[in-house]
Amino acid sequence: MTSPAPTLAEVMALLDEWYPPHTADGWDAVGLVYGDPAAEVRKVMFAVDPVQSVAEEAAGWGADLLVVHHPLFLKPVHGVPATTPKGRTLATLAAAGCALLTAHTNADQAIGGVSESLALALGLTDLAPLVPAATSAAATGYDKLTVYVPSEHAEDLRRALAAAGAGRLGDYEAASFSSPGEGRFRPLPGATPRIGRVGDLEIVDEVRVECLLPRRLRGRVIAALLATHPYEEPAYDVVELAPLGPAALTGTGRVGAVEPTTLAGFAERVAAALPATAAGIRVAGDPERPVTRVALCGGAGDFLLDQLATSDADVYLTSDLRHHPASEFLDKGGPALIDVPHWAAEWTWLPVVARRLREALCEDPEQDRGRDLPATRVSTLVTDPWTLRL
Repeated sequence: MTSPAPTLAEVMALLDEWYPPHTADGWDAVGLVYGDPAAEVRKVMFAVDPVQSVAEEAAGWGADLLVVHHPLFLKPVHGVPATTPKGRTLATLAAAGCALLTAHTNADQAIGGVSESLALALGLTDLAPLVPAATSAAATGYDKLTVYVPSEHAEDLRRALAAAGAGRLGDYEAASFSSPGEGRFRPLPGATPRIGRVGDLEIVDEVRVECLLPRRLRGRVIAALLATHPYEEPAYDVVELAPLGPAALTGTGRVGAVEPTTLAGFAERVAAALPATAAGIRVAGDPERPVTRVALCGGAGDFLLDQLATSDADVYLTSDLRHHPASEFLDKGGPALIDVPHWAAEWTWLPVVARRLREALCEDPEQDRGRDLPATRVSTLVTDPWTLRL
């Protein structure tokens, strides 16, 4: 016997976990556009663009949820009459009882997101972000705290640090490392030592306590340390760590390795991997140029051209490149360029997120038993705006 279908709220929770809305750019509009979070979801369709033809496909299939990459309403509106293109799209979905959810720039940078999906579709390995999201993100970074404390006070200090949020990693808390040592100090005139006397050299059995803490909690943890430590001026240091775990793998674009080929050979691989469009693929550079390292950015990536002009990548692949920026980029002698249709590049994410959702909701992925699983469908409608090339 199967359990009820998941609710829209449950599906949203998974998508928000994988592609956190707070990571979207400030100008973006992501999340639930239309729908009741309490409604059950039995069919989910995925598409790049929320346009009328896609809405009609979702309605005709009986989808309960349409997940799109591009926002329907990127700018504020005061009404959505069905006499406008966007209004007709939303009216079509609403009449069919189909919710609409957008994952845009929050899906671009994420693990399993747009740029990573594109890179994997093209056969790239050893992937890393072009611009790591966590490089300067105090909100997601970690510190390592080291402090020296008399042995008899070590446990009190460890408890205080844990209560302030230090030592919390994943499903573990109060994590720390301790090692014994010997502390030496001489209180000078004006000091009011808790241990020892002014002018005398003091030797104390101490413990070195080390723990990790979220950088955003640094102030709170240091305050707890100072309030609990028995010394008037305790010795401690804080070191900012490089990104840990999944945070180190998120960011704008991707760069990775490919089996040795030429620029022409890699372009042929790109053409075979992406869905066909009328616009086709444009290549700038020597067709015989060796290619072993590729940088890419899903969607419009010309904002990275200045950064990549001196890159060690052999080719940079993205969409919507303009004449003058591309020409000036090539004059600098950096990577070759491959310009691919915007829709085709981002479409590579749809099968990835569809499979990920089904596997996450399935208690037994091999047998499809447990829940009343939602069916998933990836739209193959080509919504690239260019329809003919002569």
